[in-house]
Amino acid sequence: MNRRSTRLKRSALVLSAAGMLVAAGFAVLPGSASAATTLGASAAARDGRFFGTAVAASRLSDTAYTTILDREFNAVTPENEMKIDATEPNQNQFSYTNADRIVSHARGLGMQVRGHTLAWHSQQPGWMQSLSGTALRNAMINHITQVATHFRGQVTWWDVVNEAYSDAGDGSRRDSNLQRTGNDWIEVAFRTARAADPDAKLCYNDYNTDNWSAAKTQGVYRMVQDFKSRGVPIDCVGLQSHFTGGSSYPSNYRTTLSSFAALGVDVHITELDITNAPTAAYTNVTNDCLAVARCKGITVWGIRDSDSWRSGESPLLFTSSGGKKAAYTSVLTALNNGTSPTSPTTPPGSPTTPPPAGSCTASITPGTVWGDRYNTSVTVSGATSWTVTVAITSPQQVTTTWSAAFTNAGTTLTVKPNGSGNTFGFTTMTNGNSSARPRVTGCTAS
Repeated sequence: MNRRSTRLKRSALVLSAAGMLVAAGFAVLPGSASAATTLGASAAARDGRFFGTAVAASRLSDTAYTTILDREFNAVTPENEMKIDATEPNQNQFSYTNADRIVSHARGLGMQVRGHTLAWHSQQPGWMQSLSGTALRNAMINHITQVATHFRGQVTWWDVVNEAYSDAGDGSRRDSNLQRTGNDWIEVAFRTARAADPDAKLCYNDYNTDNWSAAKTQGVYRMVQDFKSRGVPIDCVGLQSHFTGGSSYPSNYRTTLSSFAALGVDVHITELDITNAPTAAYTNVTNDCLAVARCKGITVWGIRDSDSWRSGESPLLFTSSGGKKAAYTSVLTALNNGTSPTSPTTPPGSPTTPPPAGSCTASITPGTVWGDRYNTSVTVSGATSWTVTVAITSPQQVTTTWSAAFTNAGTTLTVKPNGSGNTFGFTTMTNGNSSARPRVTGCTAS
């Protein structure tokens, strides 16, 4: 082989590799390291983590939906299609059509699949609700065996048991028809799943287990600790992390993740959504996961706000029209180790362009949400003398303000500094419209 043909082949290999990196969500730039530009690619670059989303089969025909799904994520969870009522609508009559569609779509793009869920007190078909005792226990075993066997080799993780702990505040199990078959039902479910799908990772999944001090969290922790000590097959714990307005993100969240991980199980954030998608809370969750080696990834519960079960709270990373929110950028930056994915396009040492004269930036941080009102804070950067305008959606109405001078003209707030600093806040009454939230419409330095 002559040297020229060798050089040509090497060049072709380099171009081919660069093309594959771009397709996988990396920007390949001359003289710089690869910079991940999508959520899934960024997570994968952090020790093989995943950044996934819940997927509904009914939306796979929506091109706008699948465009974001295919571009951004490297793991999927069927939203309802693997639950008991969907997969076994009649006893011993199994239906996998919609679940198979999601699995096929994901695996065709190299995405991992989370099976959700094999045993749960909710979304049981009528025939299962009517059973009890040994008959119900046997039906649960059969269901797990049949479903896990059908998807054997296609599912990376199973949520074997979902939401088995009570919110009573005492760390106890939930009273359910499955619990009444005997306290060992969760252990039986995990052993059955291991026998049916030996290579899949087996997880316990629950909500309100984010705060390390909560009795429910401690109850789940004791169960996992017991299972690990007795050799019950459990590989991971899922925290659903449905947060409200950022106010329910606990300061000890990282402690929760690391404490479960110390038991020898992986930890997953499985159903993340946060009211109003505040950048701070989304960034904190991401950084907490990255700080714990056994936190293997994050799944948001839906793609666009319109796809969310909490659509009125705008809790996801993409708007209903598919636009990337500020929280998307903050998560991507955190996944990229604090570096904006676009930053490598500026060669080191190049001068930066200052913001235009007379400009400033005002960013909203949602605060506490009550039944009839909620708080909002706004931080201004780029100037110390400024005028900010904020739009309010009627019939909502601002009732209390602080740390600035406010002029309230119906649905428009005009705000100027009053010597209290560059952060101000206000309380808004919902007046029957609980979904709308304020938005900054202008920031002018003066």
